[in-house]
Amino acid sequence: MISSDVIRGHLDSIILRLIYEKDRYGYEISKEISLRTNNQFQIKEASLYAVFQRLEKKGIIESYFGDISYGGKRRYYKITTLGKAYFKEKIAEWEETKKIINIFMEGLE
Repeated sequence: MISSDVIRGHLDSIILRLIYEKDRYGYEISKEISLRTNNQFQIKEASLYAVFQRLEKKGIIESYFGDISYGGKRRYYKITTLGKAYFKEKIAEWEETKKIINIFMEGLE
Protein backbone atom coordinates (compact mmCIF):
# COMPACT_ATOMS: atom_id res chain seq x y z
CA MET A 1 0.00 0.00 0.00
CA ILE A 2 1.36 3.39 -0.98
CA SER A 3 1.50 6.19 1.57
CA SER A 4 -1.25 8.74 1.06
CA ASP A 5 1.35 11.44 1.72
CA VAL A 6 3.09 10.51 -1.54
CA ILE A 7 -0.15 10.86 -3.51
CA ARG A 8 -1.56 13.94 -1.73
CA GLY A 9 0.38 16.43 -3.85
CA HIS A 10 -1.05 14.87 -6.99
CA LEU A 11 -4.73 14.64 -6.09
CA ASP A 12 -5.63 17.60 -8.31
CA SER A 13 -4.06 15.89 -11.30
CA ILE A 14 -5.69 12.53 -10.58
CA ILE A 15 -9.14 14.07 -10.23
CA LEU A 16 -8.67 16.33 -13.25
CA ARG A 17 -7.70 13.31 -15.36
CA LEU A 18 -10.98 11.60 -14.52
CA ILE A 19 -13.06 14.72 -15.12
CA TYR A 20 -11.16 15.38 -18.37
CA GLU A 21 -12.41 12.02 -19.65
CA LYS A 22 -16.04 12.86 -18.86
CA ASP A 23 -18.18 14.78 -16.39
CA ARG A 24 -18.38 12.84 -13.13
CA TYR A 25 -19.85 13.08 -9.64
CA GLY A 26 -17.91 12.63 -6.40
CA TYR A 27 -18.78 9.05 -5.51
CA GLU A 28 -18.08 7.96 -9.09
CA ILE A 29 -14.63 9.58 -8.95
CA SER A 30 -13.87 7.93 -5.63
CA LYS A 31 -14.86 4.50 -6.95
CA GLU A 32 -12.91 5.01 -10.19
CA ILE A 33 -9.73 5.86 -8.27
CA SER A 34 -10.10 2.68 -6.21
CA LEU A 35 -10.84 0.62 -9.31
CA ARG A 36 -7.92 1.93 -11.38
CA THR A 37 -5.46 1.45 -8.53
CA ASN A 38 -6.70 -2.03 -7.62
CA ASN A 39 -7.68 -0.60 -4.23
CA GLN A 40 -4.08 0.45 -3.55
CA PHE A 41 -5.25 4.03 -3.12
CA GLN A 42 -8.59 5.21 -1.84
CA ILE A 43 -9.39 8.89 -1.53
CA LYS A 44 -11.14 10.09 1.59
CA GLU A 45 -14.40 11.93 1.01
CA ALA A 46 -13.15 15.03 2.84
CA SER A 47 -10.03 15.16 0.64
CA LEU A 48 -12.08 14.72 -2.52
CA TYR A 49 -14.45 17.56 -1.71
CA ALA A 50 -11.59 19.82 -0.60
CA VAL A 51 -10.04 19.34 -4.05
CA PHE A 52 -13.40 20.10 -5.73
CA GLN A 53 -13.74 23.33 -3.75
CA ARG A 54 -10.18 24.43 -4.48
CA LEU A 55 -10.39 23.69 -8.21
CA GLU A 56 -13.81 25.26 -8.55
CA LYS A 57 -12.65 28.42 -6.77
CA LYS A 58 -9.77 28.70 -9.28
CA GLY A 59 -12.11 28.23 -12.26
CA ILE A 60 -10.48 24.93 -13.24
CA ILE A 61 -13.69 22.93 -12.86
CA GLU A 62 -17.37 23.77 -12.72
CA SER A 63 -20.19 21.91 -11.04
CA TYR A 64 -23.80 21.41 -11.99
CA PHE A 65 -26.69 19.27 -10.81
CA GLY A 66 -27.64 16.29 -12.93
CA ASP A 67 -30.97 14.53 -13.11
CA ILE A 68 -32.59 13.21 -9.96
CA SER A 69 -31.16 9.82 -9.11
CA TYR A 70 -32.04 7.64 -6.12
CA GLY A 71 -34.07 10.44 -4.58
CA GLY A 72 -31.60 13.30 -4.96
CA LYS A 73 -29.71 15.35 -7.48
CA ARG A 74 -26.08 14.49 -8.06
CA ARG A 75 -23.54 17.27 -8.36
CA TYR A 76 -21.40 16.67 -11.42
CA TYR A 77 -18.04 18.24 -12.12
CA LYS A 78 -16.67 19.21 -15.51
CA ILE A 79 -13.33 20.63 -16.56
CA THR A 80 -13.21 24.15 -17.98
CA THR A 81 -11.05 25.42 -20.84
CA LEU A 82 -8.74 26.92 -18.23
CA GLY A 83 -8.74 23.55 -16.47
CA LYS A 84 -7.66 21.72 -19.62
CA ALA A 85 -4.69 24.05 -20.02
CA TYR A 86 -3.86 23.67 -16.31
CA PHE A 87 -4.04 19.89 -16.57
CA LYS A 88 -1.65 19.87 -19.53
CA GLU A 89 0.80 21.93 -17.44
CA LYS A 90 0.46 19.40 -14.60
CA ILE A 91 1.29 16.57 -17.02
CA ALA A 92 4.47 18.36 -18.15
CA GLU A 93 5.35 19.09 -14.51
CA TRP A 94 4.89 15.41 -13.64
CA GLU A 95 7.21 14.32 -16.46
CA GLU A 96 9.93 16.63 -15.14
CA THR A 97 9.33 15.48 -11.56
CA LYS A 98 9.72 11.82 -12.58
CA LYS A 99 13.05 12.61 -14.27
CA ILE A 100 14.39 14.27 -11.13
CA ILE A 101 13.17 11.57 -8.74
CA ASN A 102 14.56 8.84 -11.01
CA ILE A 103 18.01 10.42 -10.82
CA PHE A 104 18.04 9.59 -7.14
CA MET A 105 16.05 6.34 -7.09
CA GLU A 106 17.51 4.31 -9.96
CA GLY A 107 20.67 2.26 -10.01
CA LEU A 108 20.70 0.96 -6.44
CA GLU A 109 21.30 -2.70 -5.82
